[in-house]
Amino acid sequence: MSAKIIDGKKIASTLRAEWRVRAENLKKQGLQPGLAVVIVGDNQASSIYVRNKMRACSETGIYSEVHEFPESANEDEVLCRIHDLNENPKIHGILVQLPLPRHFKDRKLIASIAVEKDVDGFNFNNIGALVTGNAVFLPCTPYGVIKMLEKSNIQVEGKNAVVVGRSNIVGKPMALMLLEKGATVTICTSKTRNLAEHTRRADILVVATGKPKMITADMVKTNATVIDVGINRMPNGKLAGDVDFESVKEKAGYITPVPGGVGPMTIAMLLCNTIEAASRAQVKV
Repeated sequence: MSAKIIDGKKIASTLRAEWRVRAENLKKQGLQPGLAVVIVGDNQASSIYVRNKMRACSETGIYSEVHEFPESANEDEVLCRIHDLNENPKIHGILVQLPLPRHFKDRKLIASIAVEKDVDGFNFNNIGALVTGNAVFLPCTPYGVIKMLEKSNIQVEGKNAVVVGRSNIVGKPMALMLLEKGATVTICTSKTRNLAEHTRRADILVVATGKPKMITADMVKTNATVIDVGINRMPNGKLAGDVDFESVKEKAGYITPVPGGVGPMTIAMLLCNTIEAASRAQVKV
């Protein structure tokens, strides 16, 4: 029997409709949520991501603006722009689109974003606060995964959860958020010895390695929930996740597709964080 597909696109659409109402209510009170995106260089994939985010903002009632810099830009001019955005009352959320050119220090730029406007949840203060469960904003992708589990009525508390991937963007915060929800968490990487021994124990398996189709059916526990965060462009031009979807769906209980799974949720949670940032700003006023 095939696994139940967790439709991230459908869940994200429902959430965005709810947040559109929140945005409209704020606008009626004279406060329109605002998001600024800083992008450096001409990475094609990044440009597509930014366009998708801007479109989502428009559809949700969020004001948005893009600050583009050429590949040759220096850190100081980008830092100066971020400082200006930190002081701009019309902007409630700021994100720096990654990856950056090699001569930039990602950490330095991200650390320059005001904590109360760090809607990507990557500022060191927010990442550090995850350990105590007190982050101002949760990183969008793992936050989206938690929402998918909640909306699919998948219990996390007491379950064995395995996260394959250790990035600061997904793997590490994902593990902390599952731990906060009461799961017993194991963190692995693509280089973990005897990886299958760990993944086969997982009631909830989250994979974010950037290695296409590395998780196969023999590595998955029967009826497990499998969340595929990976998105890889294959030689034939099609997109594939880090999970071998066709084989694993015949063994898992729940599974996310690629595309249409975690991806739409990441943007949805960015919108959520931006609206939340505007709400917090309103309270301060």
